[in-house]
Parts: sequence; structure tokens; C-alpha cells
Amino acid sequence: MAQPTYVNRPHPALEATLRTVVPELRTVCRDPWCVIGSAAAWLTGAHVTVADIDLLTSADDADRLEGHWSPLREETYEPEGSERFRSRFSRYAFADMPVEVMGGLELNVRGEWHSVEVRETIEVLFADVIVPIPSFDEQLRILESFGRPKDLYRAGLLRNLLHD
Repeated sequence: MAQPTYVNRPHPALEATLRTVVPELRTVCRDPWCVIGSAAAWLTGAHVTVADIDLLTSADDADRLEGHWSPLREETYEPEGSERFRSRFSRYAFADMPVEVMGGLELNVRGEWHSVEVRETIEVLFADVIVPIPSFDEQLRILESFGRPKDLYRAGLLRNLLHD
């Protein structure tokens, strides 16, 4: 695999959380996983607000993480968009930033459920950890497929990087 891209931008909460979470993911998860959403867009260079870290995992790994991180689980949190998304979902209250796990994520497209798969990942080096994220084109494809205003906005911010 290619050398990871080095990210040299300050984000203390994201940095602290990734330093905690990534080594644990590498230990607990047996299948490929990656960071998606606003954190991935930020790590790519987009000027987005990052309120949490979204992790795309297999359903089995989501189950394993539920056991591993159970003391941190936010049992009452309900994600928005249940008519559009389904997964083995859980949210964890890490000290600096929440982490949301979406195991086996599926997207409802015109009444049919489709697996959300990342076809190509890249690695970025941030906070002294190597973080897998979708490639630039994959981020655009995924965000645009989600179709929500916040996802389309993030896709637009990513596209702006092409003109900077």
C-alpha cells in the first residue's frame, strides 16, 4: 500500500479521540473498517465542522465493539434518518468527541436496501496514527448517495478542494 498522506492541521478533539480509538479498532476489528463522514472530509482537507467520528465497520465488528466499548455506550441516542439508513448502530461517549459505529450500513434507494461499501480507501497519518478513509472519489460518491443536505454540503466542500 502507498505511504499514508500526512495531515498537518490542528483539531485537538479529533486528534485525542483518534489516538484512543484507532489502536483499539486495530485490535478489536477483524474486518476492514474506515472513518467516513465529516471526519473523513476534514482529514482530506475540507473545511467542515466535525462533531463526531463516523466509523463504517462490518456488522460483526460492530457487535465486537459494542462489547469492548460498552461502558461508553450512549444507550438512549437515536440517529436521525432511520427511514433512509439501517445498520448495527451504536454511539460512544469518548472524552473529547463521540464515536458512531455503523456496522453493515445499508442505504434505502427507492424502497430497496443497498449495502454501503467503500471501494477504495487511502491512509492518512494524523495524531501519530494511520487512519483509513475513503478515497476522494469514494467520499464524493458516498456523500452524494446519502443525499441529505448536510452530506451534499460536505460533498460540495470536497469538490471545492479541486479548485484551491
